[in-house]
Amino acid sequence: MERIIEEIREDLSRRIAVAADRLADRTLTEDPDYAALLGRAELRERIHHHLRQAVEGLVRSSRGLPVELADARATGALRAEQGLPLASLLRTYRRGGRMLWQTLTEAVAAHDRAALPRLLPGATALWDVLDQMTDALTDAYRRTEAARADRDRERRAALLDVLLDGAADGGGPTAAEAAARLGLPERGRFAVVVVGSGGEALSAGPAAGPAAGPAGGPGGAPAPRVLWRVRGDGEIGLVELGHHPLESVRELLAPLGLRTGVSPVVGAAAELAGAHRLAALALRTAPESGGPRTALLDERLPAALVAAEAELAGRLRQVVLGPVLALPVEDRRTLLTTLGTWLACQGSTTYAAQRLYCHRNTVSNRLRRLEQLTGRSLTDPRHVVELALAHAAVVQHAAARHAASAGHTAGEPPTPPAARAARVSPTPAGTARRSPRRPA
Repeated sequence: MERIIEEIREDLSRRIAVAADRLADRTLTEDPDYAALLGRAELRERIHHHLRQAVEGLVRSSRGLPVELADARATGALRAEQGLPLASLLRTYRRGGRMLWQTLTEAVAAHDRAALPRLLPGATALWDVLDQMTDALTDAYRRTEAARADRDRERRAALLDVLLDGAADGGGPTAAEAAARLGLPERGRFAVVVVGSGGEALSAGPAAGPAAGPAGGPGGAPAPRVLWRVRGDGEIGLVELGHHPLESVRELLAPLGLRTGVSPVVGAAAELAGAHRLAALALRTAPESGGPRTALLDERLPAALVAAEAELAGRLRQVVLGPVLALPVEDRRTLLTTLGTWLACQGSTTYAAQRLYCHRNTVSNRLRRLEQLTGRSLTDPRHVVELALAHAAVVQHAAARHAASAGHTAGEPPTPPAARAARVSPTPAGTARRSPRRPA
């Protein structure tokens, strides 16, 4: 094979130059990705070089030497960095291989047609060389593409951190710059979602996707765009609402069954750090179980107010409901569950009795006892506010203890079974089914 190539080298070089011209023209005509990336002169030079490299690889292979693959690897890495699709690159390489074999046979036939049978064993060797070059190119492309994707993810995460945590003092990008780089408008309608830890990853759910939620919302309309930021303690979603109502976020997250907190709508990228803090606060009010587990802050402001001030919440529990909390476990649970159900039923003793599966007189008796213990009247709006906030503080405290016990955090022993049994339901009014009886 080496001898044949040496005999036709000068003519082969001329023919390879013509083949490079033809392949460059065809590639630019048929492949818009290549046309957008390279001019004809540069593409033609790269193809010409590739074809000559393949011929030299064939000569080296006939001598028992390894094929030089550094150029193929460099090409694969370069095209990956430039964003050229791998399919475009491989298609041009395959076409180049076919054109090279055709050029070889034409050059040998023109030199000595009787020598064509001597060329046939070289076909296998040539395709082996081309396979080695293609494999090297593909491997380098995929390695570079993976590294580039990692860099893009890290860069995107850093930009999201600027928006969610606030721009750091110094030379980093501003919120407006970070939003622009993420393809977000500086002003619009945004919200932030905070997902509690300990659940199934969002990537496993219907709201999956690195940049967006489901492709469609109610009625087939496009869903709000969501940019997700995964952290060790949970996941955070930056939602670009557009014209969607905030409630659409609840619909987006409902299939996941995860505890989530949703901020109010904000109108500028610079306000997203504050929205993130409010979403985290909303998460602290989300039910642990039973019913919808997505908490919109504006729907849970009293509970959020309690959650925001842990020290005052503890004082509120003790001052308002201290005598109730001092009762034996069963009495405590009964009175707290009755109070929570009565509040959820908007002060209706009849509806509370239906939810609790007991007579309305039983509910009235429990509420009177609670009034006696706390010194607060359920007919006084000020006292009702105090009792409602104190009850929210008790529920949140129980939920926090439950989470700590379930997580077995370092340095903190699990809650004893007796204490777990004494907890009130996080959503006492939402976990019982409504009785089929009609109110009297």
